[in-house]
Amino acid sequence: MKRDKAAKVRKANRKKWIRKLRKLRKKAKQERRLKELLKQYGTDILKSDNFQKSEKNIQHGNVSVMRHSISVAKHSLLLAKHLGIRCNKRDLIRGALLHDYFLYDWHSAEHCGLHNLHGFYHPGIALKNAKKEYRLNKRQSDIIKKHMWPLTIVPPRCREAWIVTMADKYCSLMETLHLHRGRKRKRSRRK
Repeated sequence: MKRDKAAKVRKANRKKWIRKLRKLRKKAKQERRLKELLKQYGTDILKSDNFQKSEKNIQHGNVSVMRHSISVAKHSLLLAKHLGIRCNKRDLIRGALLHDYFLYDWHSAEHCGLHNLHGFYHPGIALKNAKKEYRLNKRQSDIIKKHMWPLTIVPPRCREAWIVTMADKYCSLMETLHLHRGRKRKRSRRK
């Protein structure tokens, strides 16, 4: 009796580990596919000097603007797939990568205060900066300009902009609650 019970437990544990392994493989495959799509449609943005410089500016919590933008692009793709929404992946990725292309540290003293309402103004600044460096179509412009809806008052016109808006809200919340990992802060040792 004891041997039968132990064999059943081992078999159940083996099945449990196999399910976990399959889940990890599926997640790794999904992550590779997301990276391939980002590389396919956004290499020029990802490698640009200004985008790379945005790694130095913190967006939410301890996550940089660059990491946040990449996260929004990945989550936008996942959201579209999960909801079964057909969309233009190129425009979705490029708009998501450039949605916070404001190129300054919004936490600095000169950008804080009521007279500088970052949440209301940065979509227009990001769009202006993106247009200087990249050729944007109407859909990409709509994504960048309206990703802060309802603060932008006028709602997004295309489904890609709605997806990026939702993904941005999700990523921002997770980063603010420190549930998405950013770069680790150096801790000073007390003597």
